Amino acid sequence: MSLTEIMVGYGDDSDNFANERKKLENDLIALNQIFNDIFYSDALVRVPAWGQNISGKTARFYIEPSFSIDIINEQTVFFWEMLDKYTANYLPVSFKQNITDKLTQLGRHNKDGFHQSKLGQWQDYLITLPSIVQAPTLKNDVMASIHQALLQNRQLEISYQNKWEEKLIQRVVCPKGLIFIDNMVYLTGFNPTDDHIDDKVLLKAHRNFAVSRITEAAVIDKPAPDWVGRDIFSLECLNKLGKLEPTDSVQIKLVLKVQKYACQHLYERPLSQDQQITVIDSTWNQVSATVANTLRLQDWLVSMSQLAVVVEPNELKTIILERLKSALALYEDQA
Repeated sequence: MSLTEIMVGYGDDSDNFANERKKLENDLIALNQIFNDIFYSDALVRVPAWGQNISGKTARFYIEPSFSIDIINEQTVFFWEMLDKYTANYLPVSFKQNITDKLTQLGRHNKDGFHQSKLGQWQDYLITLPSIVQAPTLKNDVMASIHQALLQNRQLEISYQNKWEEKLIQRVVCPKGLIFIDNMVYLTGFNPTDDHIDDKVLLKAHRNFAVSRITEAAVIDKPAPDWVGRDIFSLECLNKLGKLEPTDSVQIKLVLKVQKYACQHLYERPLSQDQQITVIDSTWNQVSATVANTLRLQDWLVSMSQLAVVVEPNELKTIILERLKSALALYEDQA
């Protein structure tokens, strides 16, 4: 369309037509800049091209047919492509499907152009290997209800299958958020209870639930108590309090004796910000770090097997020793 054709629906002041036409032309120039700055797209096309002199010519404008307001720029496509690569065997199936759907949507918006770009070519050099234990299946309707309850600050009624129990239990939860631990997803929240002046009393109502063991979930038309929204009960604070995963205490000073070559990855991926490594001799290093005494920490220490020894604290050392003895006994029984 030409400026004159666009003016049919744009200008309504015949006495000021020239000024309105100039305003329209400036608006189109600004809109083209917005498309370039925000969407990284030449969606608004001018003939002759932008930047060329149009003096004495009739400029015409059109929107690139493949453009939509949801167009994704190169950086965003790169994000989704990398997310797909790195979560291929990590996220639950239903989450993974959402990523696949997003990439299908992107395929309608010049995905070939992205693949030929510098960012897009990265994916040709990446591969994700599967996890040892695959992610569990999550029910889409359960996830949708959790999502709705969180966004609307509503209570949630769930049917939950506890470990090692045959019967489902029905309970009401005030959801606080979702926790991702390895390839498991947990719902964290509180049992509905009356407000109390002591936050420690309210913390006793805190619970975590494996989402894969929630068989049904329904949003209740009842808001979560106001106290659930206190800063002390934010996800960050709950994590600092050791409430988001199994833990014996909040923080411990861990001291390990680690085989020299096995210790190498701790230089690259430290246990904590205050981690210190000192050389004992040609075979062993000492590692000290302030960490949360979680079940995951214990599992990692057991997996280190003959490559690491807990020096302190003694309580943790005893736990790891007993677990290793139990494992050894199982193998000896099979001999």
